[in-house]
Amino acid sequence: MSAIIAFFSRAGENYVNGEIKKLSIGNTELMANILHEATGAELFKIEPQNPYSPDYSECINQAKSDQLRNARPKLVRYLTNLEKYDTLYLGFPNYWGTMPMPVFTFLEQCQLSGKRIRLFCTHEGNGFGHSVNDIRQLCPKAVIEIGPAVYGARVAGAKKEIENWLNG
Repeated sequence: MSAIIAFFSRAGENYVNGEIKKLSIGNTELMANILHEATGAELFKIEPQNPYSPDYSECINQAKSDQLRNARPKLVRYLTNLEKYDTLYLGFPNYWGTMPMPVFTFLEQCQLSGKRIRLFCTHEGNGFGHSVNDIRQLCPKAVIEIGPAVYGARVAGAKKEIENWLNG
């Protein structure tokens, strides 16, 4: 059996260390790439058909609106064949205390019963928020393991922390 790394990430303007910075690659994607290098697991990017704006202010308004409506945005593609994987690494940024709504869509479309889900996230001060509980509700028959919650600005220097988690 093998593993796959599914993640949601957004480039463009992001809040980093108290200021808005333009990122060419999102922090969670950077973290997923570190995991990929360490594990060799396949990468799967969770992408909504209608992406969030690259403008930070617009993005947070869109994400908050999605959350308030309990939206399930359609995705560009779905993971339909999970039989060959026993482990799913799942990464996302903390949006308003939980994962972005496209991640909810992703989880509801996957058959994860009996799978091992190893969580990682990026944030700017709230860690996983209540996302772990949300995932446990969505995937009650999966084994959920909590991994690192890394400040977005610190992801580039988090290789050792990620490797320790993988080996630990």
